[in-house]
Amino acid sequence: MAAELVHLDLILLLNPIFDASHTRDRRLSPPDSACFPGTRKGVIQGITSWADTEIVLNKTPVVHVYWFHGFAGSGKSAVSLEIAKIFAGSGRLLASYFFFRNAGDRSRMSRFAATLAAQMAAAVPATASFIEAALDADPVLLTQGVSLTVQLERLVYKPFQAALERELVRSKGPFVIVIDGLDECEDKQGVMDFIDHMLDLFRRHPSIPLRFFIASRVEEHIRSRLDNDGVVFGDLNSHQADEDIEMFLEASFRGAAANDRVIQAYVRAYGEWPTRLDLYTLIRHIRGSFILASTIFKFIVQPATEEGPLTPMDRLPLAIEMNGLDSLYIQTLTRSQHLPHFRNIISTIALVDQPLPIVGIAGLIGIDAFEVVHVLLNLQAIIHVPGTDERDSVTLCHTSLLDFLTTESRSGYFFVPHSFHLQLSYNYFVHAHQMSTRHCRYYFPDHSSHGRYYFLDHWNTFVEPEACDFINEIEQFKTQACQSLYANRLPYCAFLCSLLFYSLNLGLNARASVGLSYLLTECVEQLALAAECPYYPIRLWLKNRLDDRFFVGYRVNRIRFTEDTYGALQHNLQRVSNAIRANVFFLEFHSFTILYN
Repeated sequence: MAAELVHLDLILLLNPIFDASHTRDRRLSPPDSACFPGTRKGVIQGITSWADTEIVLNKTPVVHVYWFHGFAGSGKSAVSLEIAKIFAGSGRLLASYFFFRNAGDRSRMSRFAATLAAQMAAAVPATASFIEAALDADPVLLTQGVSLTVQLERLVYKPFQAALERELVRSKGPFVIVIDGLDECEDKQGVMDFIDHMLDLFRRHPSIPLRFFIASRVEEHIRSRLDNDGVVFGDLNSHQADEDIEMFLEASFRGAAANDRVIQAYVRAYGEWPTRLDLYTLIRHIRGSFILASTIFKFIVQPATEEGPLTPMDRLPLAIEMNGLDSLYIQTLTRSQHLPHFRNIISTIALVDQPLPIVGIAGLIGIDAFEVVHVLLNLQAIIHVPGTDERDSVTLCHTSLLDFLTTESRSGYFFVPHSFHLQLSYNYFVHAHQMSTRHCRYYFPDHSSHGRYYFLDHWNTFVEPEACDFINEIEQFKTQACQSLYANRLPYCAFLCSLLFYSLNLGLNARASVGLSYLLTECVEQLALAAECPYYPIRLWLKNRLDDRFFVGYRVNRIRFTEDTYGALQHNLQRVSNAIRANVFFLEFHSFTILYN
């Protein structure tokens, strides 16, 4: 019992991502993919045979890495899940990690090593004491300043080797680590560092009983590292999937008919549905894509609504005519596009840094939860809608939908632009202010201080170099904000003033398209607007900023202005001085030396 408590303390210290493994609730933490019983047998057999290969000295070297790739929606994550389950069942799964884009830390490398280490300590308890020793020897090992490769070496690879060398680990075969969706990781440099270090490990220790199964799309930063003799290639696209998809559809339609009185009545009146001809036509149309098969099935059998009154029998021919996932996405999204707040709801779900429940989405946008539900009920074929408003998160059913929404040439009217990160930053900023002044509890992914400051994450994403026309999009945001009625929301001038000062401090001026002159003059103009605004929440914002000395410390040595710009800056500073009876805000500018031509 004491050893178990020690291991629990270690896992809490490592602070792993608990919903990154194969045991997560897939409905809440996508991808929600699993092999349908009886399918993918040949593919899975090939992978398990590779993993079972014993290391025999003086024989052909064992290949420790299996790279499993395929197109979007081909079923890679489902196969990864099955592989993880198989080796967990035999006691040989060391760890599993399922990346997913736009899922906070699960889409980054920052907690990757710690998560693998925590899972390894649970799966192979003999490694726990060596992980603890590594943390005792280097207490800052888990901090962001330590490189990924150092964390992997000291928290995963060396503890595993130490347990082996002391013969504390026994197994009937090599251990396996399953990594799915490596292309979903937003940290490309981190991915390359991980692969290089992993391959170097096996060059240094060719007899180590460890296998890495990696599933991803073929992207250049991954291909350039894994395309070598030390890796086995598995191309899912080369495996014929029609029989498996037929098995899946037949069982799924049988299940739908057993629970749908409309389908039952149709079958009594007209006979078999779908007919064999329709089923085979649908299979040919799907062309081996499991995500397309699954999404089309959901589209066909989804409940009728006032906006979409068609029966499953009406939707089947429509599905056969659709040109792949894009057409299906368009057809489904069209059902809700006329509803209030549709664009804001879809854009928020697509780009939010961490998935939110329905009430979280509503609170972030500033609408009622029922309005979010009204939009989402028509979209359940492509978006996972939880059964409660307060618990569980709204998530996209597949990454391909995010790709669709963020690629204008594919999505057209439904395109979610990169600039929406600016709107999300504003929305989160408003909530951070509300929480600090009202002590309210909102449904954010975590309610710590970090959870309250997602506005900085989205602002930093918005201002990424080359990602946007910064000045033009700021001006558009101001125009749209002036035209909108933000009832009970902090006016946008407070947001822009705070974040532009923040960017000044970070040196955003290094970007060619944004100069110090624009940043500073825009900051002062927004500060003047804020100081002149009679709205009570903005007075609280001003008070908090003064109490926190928020603006003190932003230093720029020399700035050159035109005479007109200098005059505008002086005018707005005077507005600030007039609006606030004391000249306290001049403290912020004492370190600026203003020169003009």
